[in-house]
Amino acid sequence: MSSRTDSSARRPPAAVIRGLARAAALLLALFALPWIPHAATAAEGDATGAEDVLQPFKAEFVLEWRGMNAASASLELTRQAGSHYSYVSRNNARGVFRAVLPGELIQTSRLLVEAGQVRPLSYRGDDGSPDQRRDVSLDFDWERQRVTGTAETKPVDLALQSGLQDIMSVQVALIVDLLEGRKPSMYTVVDKNRIKEYLYTGEGTARIDTTLGPLDTVIWSSRRPGSERVTRVWYAPTLGFAPVRAERRDGDRLEWAMRLVALRR
Repeated sequence: MSSRTDSSARRPPAAVIRGLARAAALLLALFALPWIPHAATAAEGDATGAEDVLQPFKAEFVLEWRGMNAASASLELTRQAGSHYSYVSRNNARGVFRAVLPGELIQTSRLLVEAGQVRPLSYRGDDGSPDQRRDVSLDFDWERQRVTGTAETKPVDLALQSGLQDIMSVQVALIVDLLEGRKPSMYTVVDKNRIKEYLYTGEGTARIDTTLGPLDTVIWSSRRPGSERVTRVWYAPTLGFAPVRAERRDGDRLEWAMRLVALRR
């Protein structure tokens, strides 16, 4: 009886697993930056725009929850015709986490990077199960100025305001802002059937130890207005602002941490 109780206490609930996988997808796109040849190019006035320096890549990561290896994740950036790109993230739970999320969570964002701006075209989220009630499908019609689709069986029909992103394309918008020499402060994001705002704040610099050796980094945090839950990312300017560490805290409590394990162009 007690052993079953202890085991249950250690087993994360399904909501936690899905939250971890979704957090991985949100952070994975940030790691596109190591493949940008020179992040300061656009800011220095070169004619080359952000859409011309984003390079295809595949990256692999480990996501840790309470000290446990919770999931493996990958993200692949592919350039389509012209300035069109696609991001595909794949997340797989490990160990006890597979008991509540046995399938592969896949998220795909198609987007356009043009004139220093990012425009999402479509977003698809599949939780890996045969049951499609948790899937999300969104289409961005910039001519009609509407976002339409379904989110966990609920219909979506929202006004498409300037700068609106999906939960993956927002990370590309951050990349482009850095390339253009802009300091991000807020992004507006479609999350399922709701529009949310996220505040971004620069938190100074730090020299940290990494698998690549000691690196000087700049720290950026993001959060919902009024929330105590904060995501922090450590970026290395010498690596084209590549993130080398990420974590989320609720107040002083560490919820999860994420680290890069492999890079491939």
